[in-house]
Amino acid sequence: MYLPDHFRVDDPATIFDFVERHGFALLTTVHEGLPFTSHLPLLLERTSGPRGTIVGHMARANPQWRDASGTTGLVVYAGPHAYISPTWYAEPNVVPTWNYAAVHAYGRLEIEEDPAAIKQIVARTTAYYEAGRNPPWQVDVDTPLVDGLAKQIVGFRMAVDRWEAKFKLNQNHPQARRERVIAALEAEGEADGRKVAAMMRETNRP
Repeated sequence: MYLPDHFRVDDPATIFDFVERHGFALLTTVHEGLPFTSHLPLLLERTSGPRGTIVGHMARANPQWRDASGTTGLVVYAGPHAYISPTWYAEPNVVPTWNYAAVHAYGRLEIEEDPAAIKQIVARTTAYYEAGRNPPWQVDVDTPLVDGLAKQIVGFRMAVDRWEAKFKLNQNHPQARRERVIAALEAEGEADGRKVAAMMRETNRP
């Protein structure tokens, strides 16, 4: 990913917080000589390995896993994004842009076919994404339903070798101009725009 210094994020805690908030991500590998991507809910094990480990599962019918073990995977986490109109700068000689946040992770994939391990991945994934619901739905791994499910999916782990994080939030503009963009995004009221504005406020602190 192209990473100008203005937009680069290196702090591990900031990266980990981001990927945990945006866990529905893209896993890309090379399958039969071409890029192949799956959209998947993922988990992050922050303390597994020196840079964390990403855990997930996919349908056994999905051909991606069959030649992925031992190869390098790319996981892309996409955050909020918003079009930035030059009219918001209220200054001459400006152009449109797009503000966004994204994190890429690279690492070696290992496929998991053991039914007991697969059921634990399913249980952990369900527990994570049900957290905060009242009451949270829970999966019982010791049922015929889940036994059958485990035969239809495969799990995987990807120990992360490298993180790349880019928060493109007008950091290359003067603070007063950024404040006008924040105000415009908040006034428009779009969900992603409000989230971008919130991230801009976090990075706009003197």
